[in-house]
Amino acid sequence: MDAPIGHFDHATPAPDALDELTRPVADAVRHWSGGVPAEQIVYVDTDPEWADTATFVEHYGRELLEQSANCVVVAGKRGGEATLAACVVLSTTRVDVNGVVRRQLGARKASFAAMDTATGETGMEYGGITPIGLPEGWPVLVDSAVVDLPYVLVGSGRRRGKLLVPGKAFAQLPGAVVLEGLGIPVA
Repeated sequence: MDAPIGHFDHATPAPDALDELTRPVADAVRHWSGGVPAEQIVYVDTDPEWADTATFVEHYGRELLEQSANCVVVAGKRGGEATLAACVVLSTTRVDVNGVVRRQLGARKASFAAMDTATGETGMEYGGITPIGLPEGWPVLVDSAVVDLPYVLVGSGRRRGKLLVPGKAFAQLPGAVVLEGLGIPVA
């Protein structure tokens, strides 16, 4: 099959590539529900040596720079309580942690979660965390610009491989909240 975006040697509907995904991501694809069929989520094999954004787009297609999203884990704190959440923003932006995220989580303070916390809680590899298959109950904050794209490149749960996901599918994820201004353009 041809990938809907980018130039990849191998593209497979995600339900046919479950062995390439981490357990939480594979389980989420296996039990997928919503308006976008799981078969429209595409797994593409990528070389971890080309994971750096500049190298990645040079190899797989320059247009991917505008069609890629990052998923980062944040921790909002209020009193002695901490809330973990995921934020999905275009790769050309950065997450407004101290503004939009803090207010949405009702936190006094918000920051990026420690790497050990992010990987331990998600069961995914650092650099490959994806909003598909996150722990139950987590808020998934999605920038509206991500939802507006026909397809978006995100992590697959591993450093090797990526998922190509219809933008509107992000709004259908469990716990998803679509927010304007979550992603701030990088100066």
